[in-house]
Amino acid sequence: MKQTILVTGGTGFIGSHTTVELIEAGYKVVIIDDLSNSKLEVLDGIEKITGVRPDFEQVDLRDKAATEAVFAKYPIDGIIHFAASKAVGESVQKPLLYYRNNIISLVNLLELMPKYHVKGIIFSSSCTVYGQPKPENLPVTEDAPHQKATSPYGNTKEINEQIIYDTIHSGAPIKSIILRYFNPIGAHPSALIGELPNGVPNNLIPYVTQTAMGIRKQLTIFGNDYNTPDGTCIRDYIYVVDLAKAHVAAMRRVLDEDTDPIEYFNIGTGKGNSTLEIVETFEKATGVKLNWKYGPRREGDIEKIWGDCTKANKVLGWKAETPLDDVLRSAWKWQQKLRQDGVM
Repeated sequence: MKQTILVTGGTGFIGSHTTVELIEAGYKVVIIDDLSNSKLEVLDGIEKITGVRPDFEQVDLRDKAATEAVFAKYPIDGIIHFAASKAVGESVQKPLLYYRNNIISLVNLLELMPKYHVKGIIFSSSCTVYGQPKPENLPVTEDAPHQKATSPYGNTKEINEQIIYDTIHSGAPIKSIILRYFNPIGAHPSALIGELPNGVPNNLIPYVTQTAMGIRKQLTIFGNDYNTPDGTCIRDYIYVVDLAKAHVAAMRRVLDEDTDPIEYFNIGTGKGNSTLEIVETFEKATGVKLNWKYGPRREGDIEKIWGDCTKANKVLGWKAETPLDDVLRSAWKWQQKLRQDGVM
């Protein structure tokens, strides 16, 4: 019998790509999503790619009774928890929204897991837990010291990691792998699913592709006076399909292998690219010129960060493999498909 994985936030950007990889790896998937920042039509794309339509429940994870009804309905073996508010800038403006959404949902899942004999949870964490690393600490490893988060969003990731640790340390009969990933970008090569935020994008790549398409007048690069080679922020940009495959490897390890009850892995490419490099690489890869300008720094942004992903390479047997040019072309192909379909 197939193992059943509950994917929270499964119609979102990373969740939808992970659902595809889980189905293709032979798992049955149940998605929970409140559709606050995604669309139900994503299920159509997943079905076209895989030939399977995952079960779907429209539930707000803060509603414990509604969440428990899903646990009672399906024989869940493991959980991949993506559902969260995720915009750094918005979290600075609306901290209480982020604390309520991102923390209560996890607590409800952890309380229900032992009751319904759910073995493991993969938590979608972030490199933001490392704060603003000192240059001598780059690339960051999993045992790098955590620094005070620069945003409430980052702080919720830190708090949730601690909640999972404390829950397992207390003797709860569950296991967890915490994946700290860097900046997911791109779209499925089929262009049937991709990143489609509601309203004005907070992430760089959809803003780039929407500017290239003429939906946005101009792209702003926030800050050109950072202590980096070209003055713009540096990030580790990881292809979303590569990232999704890391979740499958982690779930397999949690459910099928005899491992420590809690483990941590960085998921990235192991190298950094500046915002300016991304813009220039996009232009080169697609042949499309972008209308862009420099603007002031954005509150909550980290200057530079990229990860040491050796542990994930060795222990999970996983590696980011897709070249940046191909990743950016996939994002542009997705944007073109949205225009073709009349979405935007």
